[in-house]
Amino acid sequence: MTVGLASETSARPLSVRVNRWLELRNASGTVDFLQSGQWRQAQVGQRLGSVGDGLRTGAGSLARLALDTQVGFVTVSENTTFSITQLYTTPRGGKVTELDVPRGQVRLFVRRFTNPDSSLEIRTPAGVNGVRGTDFGIAIQPSGRSSLAVEEGSVASSAQGESVTVPEGYQNYTIPGQPPSEPMPITEDPNLNILRIESQRRDGEEIVFLDGATFFVNSLVIEGVTQEIIADEDDEQIGTFSLEVPLPADRSSIEVKVITPLGKTQIYDVVFR
Repeated sequence: MTVGLASETSARPLSVRVNRWLELRNASGTVDFLQSGQWRQAQVGQRLGSVGDGLRTGAGSLARLALDTQVGFVTVSENTTFSITQLYTTPRGGKVTELDVPRGQVRLFVRRFTNPDSSLEIRTPAGVNGVRGTDFGIAIQPSGRSSLAVEEGSVASSAQGESVTVPEGYQNYTIPGQPPSEPMPITEDPNLNILRIESQRRDGEEIVFLDGATFFVNSLVIEGVTQEIIADEDDEQIGTFSLEVPLPADRSSIEVKVITPLGKTQIYDVVFR
């Protein structure tokens, strides 16, 4: 099976009125639904069914949604937002779904569609991820860079007029405005390497200076805030960071969380004094 990534979608064809939805099956932490232009606390069993409906998760939160009659599932990590941009059925019975995910991390499992008109697309700042049956995860950095890991199936990753195929067991990344990277074997490793940690008082606040590294495709969350990872000049698989984190004076450690594109998570309690 093959999944295609593109920078544009074709015009929406004629649709028919059929009830379509995404249903919240599990939730932990802070999970909100956007419906009729208003954010409200989500409840298990609630459904998103209209263009413009959306979901957001807070720090340390998680949500899992079912698509229609369990054609697929979407697992949403913390600090993630998405909204429905298309949700309709074609005249020949195909189900078309498009979600816009501007930030955060999601993992999708979608069974193979039997109707050639059916599709599921995940739009990110770096492109459009078209799904016809696969298991993959995608993480979006604050800059809009997306990291893709394919557990099953394959992905045709296209941007800036270039395309590469990311097969099962491989990953790649796409930076907005640049072609996609070449595929590399999945690391699926939330390892964290702390290179420097110092603290000092500044204007009554405790400031922690933290330098470190992890794999470039991973997401980094420090004290509940997703941080940007910069590509290492000598190794494209490694990402580095150099941050200043303000903390109350009575704290002696910070929480650092590393999340892979497939959602594997490791939490570190980093002591600085």
